[in-house]
Amino acid sequence: MIWLGRLGNFLWSGWAGLAGLCLLAAAWQAGHEAYGSFILPATVATLQQIGATLSDPLFAEATSTTALRAATGFAVAASIGAVVGIAAGYSMATLRAARPLMTVLLGVPPIAWIVLAMIWFGASDGTVVATVVIAATPIVFGAAAQGIATRERGLDDMARVFGASALQRFYHLSLRHLAAHLFPALAVALGTAVKVAVMAELLTNTGGIGTELANARARLDVTAAMSWVLIAVALLLVLEYALLQPIRSQLERWRSAAQPWGVKR
Repeated sequence: MIWLGRLGNFLWSGWAGLAGLCLLAAAWQAGHEAYGSFILPATVATLQQIGATLSDPLFAEATSTTALRAATGFAVAASIGAVVGIAAGYSMATLRAARPLMTVLLGVPPIAWIVLAMIWFGASDGTVVATVVIAATPIVFGAAAQGIATRERGLDDMARVFGASALQRFYHLSLRHLAAHLFPALAVALGTAVKVAVMAELLTNTGGIGTELANARARLDVTAAMSWVLIAVALLLVLEYALLQPIRSQLERWRSAAQPWGVKR
C-alpha cells in the first residue's frame, strides 16, 4: 500500500510537467506558423510522423540500441564518478589532485572525444560507450565529492562517540546529505549520456537514433528529424523516471515526511 501511495503521488505530480510540455507545444506551433515547415514542421505533422515511426520495425531496433549504449555508459560513469567522488570528499588531498583532471575532461568537447574514440575503438559500440563515460563521469564526481566534503562533521563525530561504525555513519548521515547533491547531477549526467550517445551514433553511423537522424538529414526530411529528436527526448524521460526517480524517492522519503499537510511540491 505504501508503494501504491508513492506511485499515486508521483503520477499526480506529473500534471505540472504536462502543463509545461503543452506550453512548449504552443510555442512550437507559433514558430511553425511564423517560419514555415522547412524550418519547423507543424506539431501535428510531427506527431503523425512519430506514429508512423512507431510502426516501423527500425524503431525498436534504433531506440533499444541507443538506450542500451546510453544506459551502459551512464552506469559506468555513475559508478566511477560516485566512488571516486566519495573517496575524494573524505580526503581533501585527493580532491585537490582529482579536481583539475575532471576539469580537463569537462573542458574537452564531446565531439573531440568521439574522434579519439573512433581511432581507439573504430566504428563500434565501444566508441559510443567510451565517449559517454568520459563526458558524464566528471559531472557525477563533482557532485559526489561536494556532497561528502560539505557533510555535517559534528554529527559524524557524535555518531562515532556513540559507537557507530564507519558504514553506519555513512548510511545514516552522509548518504542523506550526499543524495541532495548527487541526484541532480545524475539527472544531468543521464541527459548528457543520451545526447552524447546520439551524437556519437550520428558521426560514426553505427545504428541507433543518431543514424536515423543522419538519414533524415541526408533526405532533408525536417519532419522525420524532429520526430527522432522527440523520440530521443522521450527515451531520456523513460530512462530517468525508470532508473533515477524510484531510487531518489526511496532515499528522500524524509523530505515528504518533513512537509506539513497540504504543502506538497
